[in-house]
Amino acid sequence: MGLFNRRPKLPAADRPPLGSDERVLAWAAAGDGTGNGVLVATNRGLWLPGDERLGWHELLKAVWSGRELTVTPAENVAERDGYLVVADADPKTYLLLDPGDLPHQVRARVTRSVAYTQHHRLPTGAGRIAARRVPGVDGLTWTVRYDPGTPTDDAEVVAETDRLVAAARAATAPADV
Repeated sequence: MGLFNRRPKLPAADRPPLGSDERVLAWAAAGDGTGNGVLVATNRGLWLPGDERLGWHELLKAVWSGRELTVTPAENVAERDGYLVVADADPKTYLLLDPGDLPHQVRARVTRSVAYTQHHRLPTGAGRIAARRVPGVDGLTWTVRYDPGTPTDDAEVVAETDRLVAAARAATAPADV
């Protein structure tokens, strides 16, 4: 877009209940424009129609097809010492006829939230260890997303996961701490 082709401002009726330090970065009407809602990207996360905000760190995947934005949120499965075990929640798909800068902002913000990611083989199966930046929270939030078929409660798998997360945390810790 050129300097004089600025996108219209988000209508007040479509503005989600933003936090005091939250600002709108991009927005797009979802659906065919007949009141299906608005997606709003902010510095804190992605607001979905119905005033649900997903923090950037809560989005496992975001895919833009050129017409549809599909986001896959994380679902917390278990809390372990120093990390969360997450799985894919149901993907949510939105038709965006006039997407503007929204797909770019979603991709950039999700990518920027990732501080560390590594896929590891485990005694049985495999999983991805990730550290994400959470707006307003010091340090990193660590998660493990097991591949399908990995026995997540197997003692060897849990022990190796604990060891891998601890090693990743040590490798990414600031030198002056």
